[in-house]
Amino acid sequence: MTLHPLLNPAIDIARQAGVVLRSHFRQPLDRQQKSSDIDFATVADRESEQVIVDALRTLTPDYHIVGEEGGGYGADRAAAPFLWLVDPLDGTVNYASNMPYFSVVIALTTPDLQPVMGVVYDPMREEVFYAVQGQGAFCNDRPIHVSTTAQLSDALICSGFPYDRRTNPDNNLKQWSAFILKVRDLRRLGSAALDMCYVADNRLDGFWERGLNPWDAVAAMLIVREAGGVVTDYFGDPNPQHQPGGRYMAANPHLHPQMVAILRESYGV
Repeated sequence: MTLHPLLNPAIDIARQAGVVLRSHFRQPLDRQQKSSDIDFATVADRESEQVIVDALRTLTPDYHIVGEEGGGYGADRAAAPFLWLVDPLDGTVNYASNMPYFSVVIALTTPDLQPVMGVVYDPMREEVFYAVQGQGAFCNDRPIHVSTTAQLSDALICSGFPYDRRTNPDNNLKQWSAFILKVRDLRRLGSAALDMCYVADNRLDGFWERGLNPWDAVAAMLIVREAGGVVTDYFGDPNPQHQPGGRYMAANPHLHPQMVAILRESYGV
């Protein structure tokens, strides 16, 4: 089944990047510090991005590419009809610690960052999650759907902590404490894109996290929505990719308003 002419090529490119990541996994890695000592990149990040960018530039020379590690590539962003958003290794801390929970993320968006297509590939489990706007969500060609859990007390929820948590008081500790008293349990897994895909595939019931960039979350945002879920910022805005702070919240339609209520209360909104 062909959902979009660029879907299968994008999946193939994500798989090629996954080969790179598997080749470096559990090998000695030099770390290049970014915003802090807990925010860094490795040779695997850079090589994976190069594979993706080279392939996308050949595939769509008139599109602009936003890569996490290298910035902008390809056609001029102001003139490009579409953007590619690329996270070559979402979950670098896991990866560098030999924990096999990380992903390759590729999103196709309009110039104003509205997702058209999303691909999230887990190279260790060889699971590819994908969606095209208006055509449903899938994992390895299997249709996926969010859970039907109706109450937070029955829900398994996931979150993460921002890289600036040591210096920024908006570090998710207050929100974590609020949720842990309301839900069945919480998880902190370490790849926001995969976390959101797990919401889409009824493995988690909900997710929230601050400090995400569009390349971290927009592909998975589309996948969750196409699986029947709701994705907003913490306060219900449907375009978290346009809001400061990178606050994303994903859940099934039953839990979404309950999660928004907790987050709003925790921020005094």
